[in-house]
Amino acid sequence: MRYRLTFVAGLAVGYVLGTKAGRERYEQLKKSARQVAQNPAVRNTAESAAQQGRHFADKAYHVVSDKVGDRMPDSVTQRVRSLRERNAHGAGADDWGTSNT
Repeated sequence: MRYRLTFVAGLAVGYVLGTKAGRERYEQLKKSARQVAQNPAVRNTAESAAQQGRHFADKAYHVVSDKVGDRMPDSVTQRVRSLRERNAHGAGADDWGTSNT
């Protein structure tokens, strides 16, 4: 209940401040966020974080599969296989974290 009350209070404060700031301030924040996202340093950092995440996920996959073995339901193993095949063929690649600069 405490967290719900905190969330509602934050929502109310955000609404009031947002309406006072108006559309002009919103556009300024949007422009600043876009500039930060297009910054090569930020994009390179995001790319290396994504690579590290994939590396750790791969390690975790092997550790879990060694411990769990054949006890996984068929639906889960099929889903994991399909995701791995999709990523192996490059169809699952996204442009988040890649620097095109």
